[in-house]
Amino acid sequence: MRQALFILFLAIGLFPNEIHAQDNAPSTRSTGSVIPMSHEMFLKEIFDYTASTEWKYQGNMPAIIDFYADWCGPCRMVAPILQQLAKEYEGKIIVYKVNTDKERELAAAAGISSLPTILLIPTEGTPQVIVGAADKETFKKAIDTVLLKK
Repeated sequence: MRQALFILFLAIGLFPNEIHAQDNAPSTRSTGSVIPMSHEMFLKEIFDYTASTEWKYQGNMPAIIDFYADWCGPCRMVAPILQQLAKEYEGKIIVYKVNTDKERELAAAAGISSLPTILLIPTEGTPQVIVGAADKETFKKAIDTVLLKK
């Protein structure tokens, strides 16, 4: 049931307007590279949908999650862009990637049906989703407006 609620939140964007980060959250590492994410890491650092039906981002730094697959051509086009952005925005955002073939449970819980799907998670406010490939300028605009609120 909780997974179904999480899918509903992602699918139709019913995240509450007030999302507050925890001060002691583990998502404080901005490495300048894209971090591979497991299901367990998602539950710990992003949102534990098994413990709560109310969305609450666990991190204290804005995050991007790239849901991708190795066989996906558009995903391979987006990957180097996200790597560049992880370096450019080091210390300001965290960039994760989730291989949907290896993390099927997480992909199903997140309601991922198209690849790539990019989840933009601000520390406060409503997360946004980009479905499909986008260029670097589109990502930069989304980072600046959605994540960094410039």
